[in-house]
Amino acid sequence: MKPSSMFKPYLALFVGALSVSTSAILVKWAHAPASVIAFYRLFFTVLLMTPFFIRYRYISELKEISCRDWAFSIFSGVLLALHFILWFESLNYTSVTSSVVLVTLQPLFAFAGGYVFFKEHLTAGALCSALLAITGSVIISWGDFQVSGKALFGDMLALLACAMVTGYWLFGQELRKRLSLMTYTYIVYGISSFVLFLYVIAFRLPLLSYRKIDWLCFVLLAIVPTLLGHSLMNWSVKWVSAATVSMSILFEPVGASILAYFLLGELIQPSQWIGGIFILTGIGAYLWGENRKGSLPIQESS
Repeated sequence: MKPSSMFKPYLALFVGALSVSTSAILVKWAHAPASVIAFYRLFFTVLLMTPFFIRYRYISELKEISCRDWAFSIFSGVLLALHFILWFESLNYTSVTSSVVLVTLQPLFAFAGGYVFFKEHLTAGALCSALLAITGSVIISWGDFQVSGKALFGDMLALLACAMVTGYWLFGQELRKRLSLMTYTYIVYGISSFVLFLYVIAFRLPLLSYRKIDWLCFVLLAIVPTLLGHSLMNWSVKWVSAATVSMSILFEPVGASILAYFLLGELIQPSQWIGGIFILTGIGAYLWGENRKGSLPIQESS
């Protein structure tokens, strides 16, 4: 079935972005290596999805997937895992803030990828809205942004991580036209968790010696930012473009700042207020422009 209006996909994007914003809080509470956190985040996601996948007979849908869609699903899963690996590795060379700022360049990659691969029309208004939101992200993080010889390598890794996650959304945009949400996410999360498992094993990182609070964070990461956050965005990408999803993700630093204020007692700095206004204005202008354009296709569900 299709949504009665485009309000539902936009609402799902908002809830998804807010859910993804909890990721930074949960990662901060955990004391495991970042790649181990990423592995368990996706591993527990697949574990929680398995009973529903079997119960509602989504296994039968696997037999109907074309070789092309299998290949696209594998690429999507590998790209998501590479995003985590490259992003986490970048943190060994540059600051968290510098890395996050570069990852927020997702809309520019999405605009370029959508134009090249899917012939999506790019308007000047959409580009200006994206630049406005990205400017807000830079303002939030400007005081901590690092520029040095060592940080340059880390910044390049973060930029590659940005390209990987954009590719993940672009493949998802194409695959969700034909695959159900459950089947697509189950395959992609499964492949990503396997790739991350190989990465953890290759670097001989411990898999079991963690505190109870760490395991709780692993499970919550699977439930909130992944099952609720990423999955809602993957549901929305059936009706909206990958560029729109990437724009909504720019709400993450705003949501994270708000949650950090209430959950960690971190004060919201003037730069965060100003940057947040830029981000929300840019996202609002973009979505308003897309709604006026009326070019977002409504697809029948599979």
